[in-house]
Amino acid sequence: MTHHHTLARLMRWGWLPLLACIAVAFYVYPAAAQLHVDAQQSRMQAFQPQTLLQRMQNHELASTVQVLNSQAPSVIVQFPLFPSGVKNVFPKATGVVTIVQGNPEVSLFETVTVDVENMPPDTTFTIFFIEAANKPFGHVQYVADLHTRGDGTGDVTFQTITLVAFATNSDAPEVSKDQSGEASGIQLEHLGMWFSSLQDAQKLLNDPTLKGTPFDGGSPPLHAGPQAMTDGQTDPVF
Repeated sequence: MTHHHTLARLMRWGWLPLLACIAVAFYVYPAAAQLHVDAQQSRMQAFQPQTLLQRMQNHELASTVQVLNSQAPSVIVQFPLFPSGVKNVFPKATGVVTIVQGNPEVSLFETVTVDVENMPPDTTFTIFFIEAANKPFGHVQYVADLHTRGDGTGDVTFQTITLVAFATNSDAPEVSKDQSGEASGIQLEHLGMWFSSLQDAQKLLNDPTLKGTPFDGGSPPLHAGPQAMTDGQTDPVF
């Protein structure tokens, strides 16, 4: 084969991939660019609060996360906490509660994590599931303690029945609605944090007139301080 024929074949076959790439780029790039623009517009639209609400109401968004294909999806509930009793002195206090549902085939308990920031430093708080987020709190259940660090941050993780938590009085049994319908007792679907010590609250909030509350066990009675943080919502948060 002559050098001329070899060069001609290389030119005939060697340029084909390059020409194909140019053609693909010419036709595909504008389409990809338009897809990128469409995706950006869709993302911006999706993050509009009203759109999110509509999608949740239409069951297009679900509070489930599937980490492993071999495991069923887990329900994860997350909501913020807002300063109540600490608001005047610690207005930037924030918190977030994360609830991971347990396997209902094995157990009813959930894993709950409470994280807080900008709180009174080196202070112990008691955490309660409560019937109502604000006064009057109604039925309550103690679930955990949280002690803040020197910088006002703190966190605690505990396991307990959460998504179906309820309180009842055997002398006057009541019925209320939960996710499954009619259920025993009064549903506890809110979360609040209280000062474990009335003295801590009086000192940190610069208010010696604060009265004790029953939101901590032990002796003497009413030795706990006021509510510090709450989810603040009227509707149930879990």
